[in-house]
Amino acid sequence: MTAPIEQCVELSPHLSLTALVWGEADAPPLLALHGCLDNAGSYAYLAPILAQRWRVIALELPGHGHSGHLPPGASYHYLDYVGAVLAAIGVLQLERFTLLGHSLGAGIASLVAAAAPQYIERLCLIEGLGPLGDDGSHTLQRFRDAFAATTGSGKSLRMFRDIDQAISARTLASGLRADLARPIVERGLLETEDGWRWRSDPRLTRPSAMRMAESQVDALLAGIEAPTSLLLSHPMTPYLPSALMQARAAHVQSIHVAHMDGCHHLHLEHPQPVADWLHGAWS
Repeated sequence: MTAPIEQCVELSPHLSLTALVWGEADAPPLLALHGCLDNAGSYAYLAPILAQRWRVIALELPGHGHSGHLPPGASYHYLDYVGAVLAAIGVLQLERFTLLGHSLGAGIASLVAAAAPQYIERLCLIEGLGPLGDDGSHTLQRFRDAFAATTGSGKSLRMFRDIDQAISARTLASGLRADLARPIVERGLLETEDGWRWRSDPRLTRPSAMRMAESQVDALLAGIEAPTSLLLSHPMTPYLPSALMQARAAHVQSIHVAHMDGCHHLHLEHPQPVADWLHGAWS
């Protein structure tokens, strides 16, 4: 497996992000965004295949992987991720590129493509199209829960005796097979005197105070100008129901929707078929 190069992306004196980069420096760029509580290790199996054609830049979002955490008092929200990605695009001096996202990263990629269509040559999404929406039925409770979480006593960080124990915890929580979880877990751990702990910011697990109304999501998706390819797992992921994905896809100007048997992390489970899907998006 080709070893990536780690690159620091300085957004400001107070926040720097990290990226893993595969491929030749002069190859066409492909920017990849990972899912929630994942990191650039999410692309450890797919990126070496894609690097035969692209320079793959797997950017770690704020609070994830080896990227910096937001300062005390700040919170993580979709719109702030969009701003961070757009800032990183400027620092990386990307003019036109393929944008790939998985899960949370797919939702962010959708909004980046809507916000700055001049950058995106093609948009490829795995298990996500736009952010989680809100039909209003849980708005008040979600709002209260979010602010209760910011004022309550924080939980202590869980410690693991070794990497294998952390992998077991991740597989139990997500259902991801141990061999598929390993590259994410290994990159997501920090060794301390007492054992291993997650590098990610604990605040990432706090509920969001507000979500966009579905009508707002639809309006933003209509602003995506790049040819778009969406890959969904079969059976479907519960929070990505088929009816919702079809309704959202109908608002995108040019989109092709495909399905693949497998789990939510299709790019880890089936890297070669997913790479073939990506190449097919360009045919």
